[in-house]
Amino acid sequence: MDFAFELDGRPVVIPRRQHFDSAADPNGYDTRLAFVGAGRNLGSGYILVDGVNERGFSGAALYFSGEASYADQIKPNHTNLASYEVLNWLLGNADSCADAADLIKKLNVVNVPIKLMGTVVPLHWIVSDRYGDCRVLEIRADGVHYLKDPVGVMTNSPDFEWHLKNLNNYTELQPGPHPDRDYHGYRISSYGPGSGALGMPGDYTSTSRFIRTAFMRQYTTGAQSKDAVNVLSHILNAVEIPKGVKLKENGEADYTQYRGYMDSANLTYYMQPYDNQTISKVTLTDDLMNADQPVEFPLEHEQTYHQLN
Repeated sequence: MDFAFELDGRPVVIPRRQHFDSAADPNGYDTRLAFVGAGRNLGSGYILVDGVNERGFSGAALYFSGEASYADQIKPNHTNLASYEVLNWLLGNADSCADAADLIKKLNVVNVPIKLMGTVVPLHWIVSDRYGDCRVLEIRADGVHYLKDPVGVMTNSPDFEWHLKNLNNYTELQPGPHPDRDYHGYRISSYGPGSGALGMPGDYTSTSRFIRTAFMRQYTTGAQSKDAVNVLSHILNAVEIPKGVKLKENGEADYTQYRGYMDSANLTYYMQPYDNQTISKVTLTDDLMNADQPVEFPLEHEQTYHQLN
């Protein structure tokens, strides 16, 4: 989660069968499934920006400036939501990516500002499930796009199809070294291993970070269970933004406020904040899923894994 505005998120469990007020529709919306992720109580209720539900369906909202295009009016017989409410609704109702496809047919995202920031938040979403399906949801001027994500990576603008096409510009990237070359009898060799990644962009634009993450995800050695979180943390090291190196025109600094990891098999959410890199976790239990109200967890500060109870 890379942003200049302090989101102040923390692990939150939303129990089953909740009703949410909506800024777009006075009728609000309902959820049936429990989910856990990073969120914050905005006064009118909790809003989450990433998480995983009790069916192992997970998702995250990412900034989509200059590309998102929402409706100006609510539609009858549709679920009318503000952009920042979409993830709650999906996590609270979708069993899988295929199930989400049916739900999205009746989704209408409306141009409604979030009071916290005073603006309409331009978002798109990445979702995945325990069956290995991964998709991207974008609402652009030409309509709703719900796309298969073959590389399992998404970032910010431009649109997802553009990022996939841009991968064609980096076919030379590989984990092994490039071979020696011969120039009319003069032989050249790379200076040590790692030449296979020469040309990989190193800046903090979303387009470059997409390339780096796709490369890291493709070639980093995988792991199971808790060890997988460690692997993912190393992958995301390649795109973490320290404070001060990515400034906006107004002088504010975008930085990696936290990293979130969703375990679809064990229904566990891991959160790693910027300030101390501690990884804390919350697992959906029967008591949490059947609670009457959302449950919020403070983040620990010791350098270890913690089960928040």
